[in-house]
Order: sequence, then C-alpha cells, then structure tokens
Amino acid sequence: ELYVERARRRSIVGNIYKGVVTNVLPGMQAAFVDIGLHKDAFLYGGDYTAELTDAADERAHRAEDEAGNGDPVETPPEAAESVEEELADSEAEAGESRPAFVHAPIEELLHKGQEILVQVSKESLGSKGARITSFISIPGRYIVFMPQSRHVGVSRRIHDEAERERLRNIVKAVRPPSGGFIVRTVAEGKGEEEITADIQFLSRLWSQLQSRHETARAPALLHEEMDLTFRVVRDLFSPEVEQFLVDTDEGYAKVLGYANTLVPQLAGRVKRYEGKQPIFETTGIEKEIDKALRRRVWLKSGGYIVIDHTEALVAIDVNTGKYVGKRDFEETVLKINLEAAAQAVRQMRLRDLGGIIILDFIDMERAEHREQVSRALKKALADDKARTNVLEISELGIVEMTRKRARQDLQSMFFAACPTCKGSGHVKSDATLAAEIFRKIQVQASDAAPGGDVLVRVHPEMAHRLEAEEREGVERLQAIIGRKIVPQGVPTYHREEYDVTFR
Repeated sequence: ELYVERARRRSIVGNIYKGVVTNVLPGMQAAFVDIGLHKDAFLYGGDYTAELTDAADERAHRAEDEAGNGDPVETPPEAAESVEEELADSEAEAGESRPAFVHAPIEELLHKGQEILVQVSKESLGSKGARITSFISIPGRYIVFMPQSRHVGVSRRIHDEAERERLRNIVKAVRPPSGGFIVRTVAEGKGEEEITADIQFLSRLWSQLQSRHETARAPALLHEEMDLTFRVVRDLFSPEVEQFLVDTDEGYAKVLGYANTLVPQLAGRVKRYEGKQPIFETTGIEKEIDKALRRRVWLKSGGYIVIDHTEALVAIDVNTGKYVGKRDFEETVLKINLEAAAQAVRQMRLRDLGGIIILDFIDMERAEHREQVSRALKKALADDKARTNVLEISELGIVEMTRKRARQDLQSMFFAACPTCKGSGHVKSDATLAAEIFRKIQVQASDAAPGGDVLVRVHPEMAHRLEAEEREGVERLQAIIGRKIVPQGVPTYHREEYDVTFR
C-alpha cells in the first residue's frame, strides 16, 4: 500500500468543523455547508442527525467491520451493504432488538444559516466538494469513539468469540455514561489498563472539542486529524511489522516518539535508514510507484491488465498479451485471469481506486473456471482495509464491484490534466487540424478587407506540415480567397494552438 501526503496540502479526512448551512436541496435530500474551505462541503440527508438517535446506533453497527483502519467509520450509502446484512451482526446482544428508523426530510432538519457540527468523511475529488457527516467518530489506538451512539462493538476482524466478549466487557465496565465505542483490531490481546487509557483520552478530547464548539464562530476547524506519520504509527504499526524504516532525522525522531507513546513494545523496530541512495530507490519502491502510475501493468505470465479511469467508474481489462500457453486454451485463459485477479487487487490498493470498478476478465467457457477466478478475487480482497462489495462473475467474465475511498486516488495526486488535450488523452490529427485552419481562413476571408496576405501562426511542426504535405491544399485555398497564406512557427504554442490574421 502507498500513502501520500503533501506537506502543503494535508488531508482533511477526519477533521471536525463547526459549519454553516448555505443551501438545502429538498429534491436531492442534501445540503451544502460552509466549513471554511474554498468550496462548500456536501451533506447527504442520511448523514445528518440532530440528536442521539437509533440512526447513530445503526451507524455504529455498520462501522464495526471498518474498525481495523483509521479512517472515519461513517458509511456512505453507495458503499454500504444492505441493511439486512448489517443487522445480522454478531454484535447484537441476545434478545436485543434494534428498532427501525426513518430519516425525516432534510428540509425539516436543516435551514439556511444553521450552525452544525460535522466531520469530513471524503476528500473533495475533482469538481466535487468534500463529503461530510454529522455522525462523529474519533479513532484512538485501540478504540473508536462515537459520541452520538450508545453501542459497544468489536471489530469483525477479531474472530475469537471469547476474546471479543472479553474486550466488550472491558469497555462496558469503564466507558462513560454517554457515547459508543468500537474496539479496533489492534486491541486483540490488550489489557484493561491500555484500553481504559484510550477511552479516557478520547473522552477528554471530545469534551475539549465540545467546549471549542460552543465558543467558536462558524465556519471553524475544531479538531484536526494528525499527520500521516502519526496515523501510520497509530493504525498500521503492529507486531506483524518487522521493521519501520525512516529516512530523515526529523521523521525518525517523530516516529520514535509516537511509537514510545502508542506502542512502546515495538519502538525497537523503528530504524534510521543510513544508505547513500534514496530509500525508495534502494528498496525498489520507486519502480513500483512508476508502475502504479501506468495505464498498462504487465503480469509475470506475459499477459497484462489495462486500467482506465472514466467519469463514473474505473475499468480494468485483462489481456493475453505475449502469453500463448502450451496446450489447452482454456487453461491458458484461467492462468492469466487468476494472475490478473491478484494484480488487479494489488493495483486497487496501491492506487487507492474507489467507487464503481468493472473488471473484464478474458472470457471463460467453463463455469468452474469462472468460479475459481471469483474465489481468487475475493480472497485477494480479504486483506484490503477498504470496504468492498463484489458481485458474482458473469458468463462474459465481467465482475462489478465497489470499493470505498475517502481520499484522492494516486493518479489524481501525481498527475495534472494535459493542457493540450484537457485530460481526454487525445489530440487532433495533423490532417484534421490543417482542415480546421483552412475552414477558419475561408470564414474570415469573406469579412476581411481586400488586399494583403494571411498570417497563420501555429506550432512549428504544424507550420512545416502546411509548407510540405499540405502545400497543394494551401495553393488551392490561395486561389479561392485571392490572398497569399504565410505559415509561421511559434515555439511557445502547444500543438493545437493557432491564430489567423489578415494583414
């Protein structure tokens, strides 16, 4: 996995704000809220609660299988499983019934100018503003605190029932009168003292946040999520990590300080990188980042996958490439598809792809082969911390899935749209551009004063084409308009840029 954070542009996911409602849209059951950013944040009606409600408890139940990571555990509607699946949660106490809830229309809950407490659940992506929720969740090392809930749950990634019950009982014994808690995966095997300290810390933090909320003038930032270094130590530094390598003195001191506070038993595994070459070069990470930014990713077998981003979804296409197999074509296809399933999931995690993802495997005639590929895909996704929902593979080898993403994907962070093609990936051919210039000259010639010539300022390569390959067309056009056409190359022009001036 690859996490990137720019020093000048910190992630705002997890930040808590006092915002002001700027617009309520009954038709969309949503609202726009000013939280002090350059663009108003978007609040979906289902993500708002005015008070402690059954809705908050439902959210807590839904969050349990996400408690293994440090992102806010609110669940946007497009990524959530069905309510029935969520309520079939092993956390439900014997005999406990949770009443169904119905959200009131958003226009009855919010009005323009109203001040509300919200948390960012998704970065602003493209032209969209940040996504926010009023269901606050504050992650600690071992516990996620949900102030508006009453629920006590345990991450579903902890499978041992006895351990789950032990952790649940510890939290119930020491939790404050209000608020809900979810025990995170890293709490497995931890004692009462460590969990209690985490609960007390989060409770104090919430009290301070409430005090700031009462006095702050909206829009205002009330709580800022810690930087990437802290989040990595808090959320990812576990006994499974053999070595934590840091390449700067400042970074090493920060990591060691955080480790001594949060996981003192692992602090000895934090090492200062002393190599002469950059750390990413030595460890091969630079090459992996380069591969993660390419459209085409080669498989060891000689096949490859192609990853394309569209406005609505990400398409991943599997191709045989150089691999032709030995005897059985179906076995060849199966081998490539199995390898592609693992690589596709790896790329999803590296690139942090989200939303709707379509995987187009090579067609498989045998149903058992399609089932094998489907199982391999789901097995590879089991280690992914992001919530995923995968539909069954079709007879055509198509898999539809969703993957939750809270931050910008790698392509959005590393690339800017091409100034020439504006992100389309295509530019006009030379012949098309020449024909366009000829039409422009004809249109302007009808309105121009008689006499003089026509200066055509273009990119140098286009100027050369007009004087060579398009010479015959230029001469025909000169005869029609009765003027001489003079191409002039301008090195600063991009390939499609041109000006036509009648002199």
